[in-house]
Amino acid sequence: MQVAFLGLGVMGYPMAGHLKRAGHDVVVYNRTAARALAWAAEHGGGHAPTPAEAARGRDLVFACVGRDADLRAVTDDAFPAMKKGAVFVDHTTASATIARELGERAAKSGFGFVDAPVSGGEQGAKNGQLTIMCGGTESDYAKAEPVMAAYAKRCRLLGPAGSGQLAKMVNQICIAGVVQGLSEGLSFARAASLDAEAVVDVISKGAAQSWQMENRHKTMLEGHFEHGFAVEWMRKDLGICFDEAARNGAELPVAKLVDQFYAEVEAMGGRRWDTSSLFARQEKLRRGKA
Repeated sequence: MQVAFLGLGVMGYPMAGHLKRAGHDVVVYNRTAARALAWAAEHGGGHAPTPAEAARGRDLVFACVGRDADLRAVTDDAFPAMKKGAVFVDHTTASATIARELGERAAKSGFGFVDAPVSGGEQGAKNGQLTIMCGGTESDYAKAEPVMAAYAKRCRLLGPAGSGQLAKMVNQICIAGVVQGLSEGLSFARAASLDAEAVVDVISKGAAQSWQMENRHKTMLEGHFEHGFAVEWMRKDLGICFDEAARNGAELPVAKLVDQFYAEVEAMGGRRWDTSSLFARQEKLRRGKA
């Protein structure tokens, strides 16, 4: 397939690489041109100076940028250059509102749109093991899904445009509660003078098991948070959840509480720490009482 990839951050860079290794003709664009040049040198694909130049004539155009405003800037440039029958696939974690808007704009211009936020983090992107939640029409999804398979462990269409973003909100709401629960549990284990590693070895084989427990408990206990999904991005995602909840009437008391805890982590200097740094806050509270 003739594809473009817009946005080469910690997720987009390896995802675009998987597309090239899968045999697709890939052209990339990045706001910082040096990163696009580096990607092209590493993977042998092409690079373009603007989103429009990257998107022109492509069958599929993928994007993975930061926020709604970044996505709007990229699509305002790329959409007019897209050919009829192409599909724009957005991997950004953005609002459902902008996904619906872009879906309508794409349809009026004669090409498709799929909102397809991902879960799995940087390692999932590097290993080609991402979970992708999609919104769009069945025909547009059918065009995109075989290509996304280059970096997907699980991919599913969940409804019309915006449905992928709504599902990603569910994902982030669940993660927030799980990470706080794990942080409290590990801190409790230490307060009780238990071997936290040994406790996790046992309980991770039972009902308490989670991805966070399996993949983050060691670094949490070591106090290592310079990796993974940053607190500032999690707070951005939770803000999107709260905005949508205000529209649909959902109550998110635990997520709102955890967001306050993340604000405290930011005040500790942890804006770029991994989301598991809730444990650092929990341990600070415990030590303050000792």
